Amino acid sequence: MTRVTLTSANPTRQTADALVVAVASSPDGPRVVGADWLPAETVQQVTDLAGVLGITGAADEVRRLPASGKLAAKAVVLTGLGSLEERSTPDVETLRRATGAALRELAGTASVAVALPAEDLEQVTAVVEGALLGAYAYTRYRTGDADAAVAQVAVLTPRARDKAAAKALARAEVLAAAVHGVRDLVNAAPNDLFPAAFADAAKAAVKETGAKVKLTVLDEKALAAGGYGGILGVGQGSSRPPRLVKVAYTPSRPAAKVALVGKGITFDTGGISIKPAAGMDAMKSDMAGAAAVLHTVLAAARLELPVAVTGWLCLAENMPSGTAQRPSDVLTIRGGKTVEVLNTDAEGRLVMADGLVAAVEEKPDLVLDIATLTGAQLVALGPRVSAVMGTDGARTEVVDAAEAAGEAFWPMPLPADLKAGLKSKVADIANIGDRFGGMLTAGLFLQEFVGTTPWAHLDIAGPAYNEKSAFGYTPVGGTGVGVRTMLALIEERATR
Repeated sequence: MTRVTLTSANPTRQTADALVVAVASSPDGPRVVGADWLPAETVQQVTDLAGVLGITGAADEVRRLPASGKLAAKAVVLTGLGSLEERSTPDVETLRRATGAALRELAGTASVAVALPAEDLEQVTAVVEGALLGAYAYTRYRTGDADAAVAQVAVLTPRARDKAAAKALARAEVLAAAVHGVRDLVNAAPNDLFPAAFADAAKAAVKETGAKVKLTVLDEKALAAGGYGGILGVGQGSSRPPRLVKVAYTPSRPAAKVALVGKGITFDTGGISIKPAAGMDAMKSDMAGAAAVLHTVLAAARLELPVAVTGWLCLAENMPSGTAQRPSDVLTIRGGKTVEVLNTDAEGRLVMADGLVAAVEEKPDLVLDIATLTGAQLVALGPRVSAVMGTDGARTEVVDAAEAAGEAFWPMPLPADLKAGLKSKVADIANIGDRFGGMLTAGLFLQEFVGTTPWAHLDIAGPAYNEKSAFGYTPVGGTGVGVRTMLALIEERATR
């Protein structure tokens, strides 16, 4: 991973391949922000070239200029903040995104100095996180030369020798490693990442932490013995059988006990209710929830948080074959509740039901489940905003944690009237309801398996996988969404 350091050195004397400064848009053209130390000729250069080069200071705009002789850096890189309106300094998420955009565009650069506003601890944290999140490159399958992430970043701040800033940097490194770990899993080809391979990857990741994390893997025989009918039903159509992986971090005298359940469909064809061919390649990302759970648990362990965190990775491959489950099959979920499968493409909720029951059996204080669950989430909120449903307190807790972490989660209701659509003629419940309100109906289905335990459901169907252009610190492909929110929530629980 990219190495980040903090320095209070004079920015003009900072040796680097690129020196990053911020520009904001205004009616009078772009203006440099938080860099009064820049040589006047450099500021004039920005003004003179704005029209010629189309520099506006808009968010996600990154432009490189040759450095003047008064700067030790080889080039000046302008990263856009957008309009600050009446604010003199950007908010922390704007800083995080602007830093990330610059580092993403500078892929392959050996050394970068970042001179964005970093006066207080919040700003330092945002700039460091943005740098680490933006400095990501996935090159596993590239056989030729490929731009790797920036090798070394120096963040310029007067807080460089501050112990709190050093602690923030250390946390940011753990956080970024977790997000990158999720991105790597989501970006992996499905012929390499099937349920057993995912379980092996989890074992390797646990071993790397060196932390006190216990991992348990249930194969198809253990799943059958344990009554995990949802996971088995979804996975029975594949030649590569399902797995349930439990990852448990248990510190001494924990302040709270949190369970995380992640959907891990390593590839989703829709099964017998097969999806259209167009866009099916993105269905390798249908395991993003399980990846987020795995790396959130490991991040909590690395940070030695005084909260017990247990993750449940519900892994299966949803394939059509002679052994696949059929519409109208009835499955028995762990605990005994029966589900009529009316659509095999509503498979995520089936594996999650098993995971939720197993999680609740251990009596946690809170259960979060995270899944690329419904296309209806994408219809309702678009590709950049995730949904959260659940019991009132838990839902609010997730929204607050997301806001603190810089992720977009929007609270959604669980209308009781939609529950009637899940009635089955032959079983306790059907796996789909009416077409309208499909995201909410899926949440109502999951609610049936948590009892009275405080619970929230995070639907990340759109934001988990970016199929369009990169933006801010978000690359094309796997995004790692959800890790920052869940970790922030766990950290908040640790302080109660």
